[in-house]
Amino acid sequence: MEAGKEIEESDDVEGLRLVRAFLLLSPDRRAEVIAFAEELARAHADAKEGEGTPAR
Repeated sequence: MEAGKEIEESDDVEGLRLVRAFLLLSPDRRAEVIAFAEELARAHADAKEGEGTPAR
């Protein structure tokens, strides 16, 4: 069980590093990152919607 806990803690640490890096960005760069993440989320949602439709 310790390996699972180490992985979980590692994920937490990596998440905190990403948050810190994001907060250190200039406001313009933060806006770019947010726009990019929203674009990825939209593309992922569109792909999921397309899975349920039959191909023509």
